Amino acid sequence: MSSLRLVFFILTAAALGLLAPAALAALQVTDDKGMVVNFESAPMRIVSLLPSLTETVCELGHCQRLVGVDRYSTFPTSLKLLPQVGGGLDPNIEAIVALRPDVVLVAASSRAVDRLRSLGLKVLALEPKSHADVQRVMLKIGQLLEVPDAPKIWRVIDAGVAAAAQSLPPSVHGSRVYFEVDPGPYAAGESSFIGETLTRLGVKNIVPAAFGPFPKLNPEFIVRADPDLIMVGENTVQGMAQRPGWASMRALREQRLCVFPVAESDILVRPGPRMAEGARLMARCLAQKAGNTQPSGIHKSLGMPKP
Repeated sequence: MSSLRLVFFILTAAALGLLAPAALAALQVTDDKGMVVNFESAPMRIVSLLPSLTETVCELGHCQRLVGVDRYSTFPTSLKLLPQVGGGLDPNIEAIVALRPDVVLVAASSRAVDRLRSLGLKVLALEPKSHADVQRVMLKIGQLLEVPDAPKIWRVIDAGVAAAAQSLPPSVHGSRVYFEVDPGPYAAGESSFIGETLTRLGVKNIVPAAFGPFPKLNPEFIVRADPDLIMVGENTVQGMAQRPGWASMRALREQRLCVFPVAESDILVRPGPRMAEGARLMARCLAQKAGNTQPSGIHKSLGMPKP
């Protein structure tokens, strides 16, 4: 009997050994909501509902796997040929299902996550908010797409941010900056990825980390803080000088304001692979202000006379 048991043990172990490679070949990815998602192989049909995730897929060299995107995923321009399936907050569920995706990439904060999963779709909820998050998501999507050099791509991005910081003259260091992301006014605080970039550029964010990444502020707080420089998108700048008390702020009095066109704003507010380019845009702004130069068209967009 003991010899039969030994034979059974050996046969069982051998069988398990044969099954091990198949088990190892399967992909298992844990998303930002703690959900473990299993894949038999790397997904070939991807729907992305967040621009930063869309751009990450493309940066990793697999743009061709995207079969649908949200309405805000506009880079690279080849994405314009793909079906748009609404936004991250209001996706067209039927359109997504019709595309038969192997996986749907979506923000962790999206209300569509549970609905999509209830329909049997594989969903990865990922939402980068800091530099560390961008790195983590880059590596996680790299794992999903079986891209071995994802860490190298992140190192290039990080080095680009460092190079932007090194390009700045000492005269800009310590400048107090207000970065407005929406006319709420909502600001990019110190703890946001934008705030982290500003810190690496050697300037001071007037919105402390304790306020959260993107807080809605009392406009009086900004007036009292009296920043040296304001960064804002052209879609947000309208009427800024007419806000109560704002015309008295140093940044507006001295025209120390950078107004970014839409294409540049998109780069700046997306925590993804173009983060180094965003750092260069901020550095350019800071260098111009240090030299007391004015971006073209700034007085017209503000409705203010030239000094």
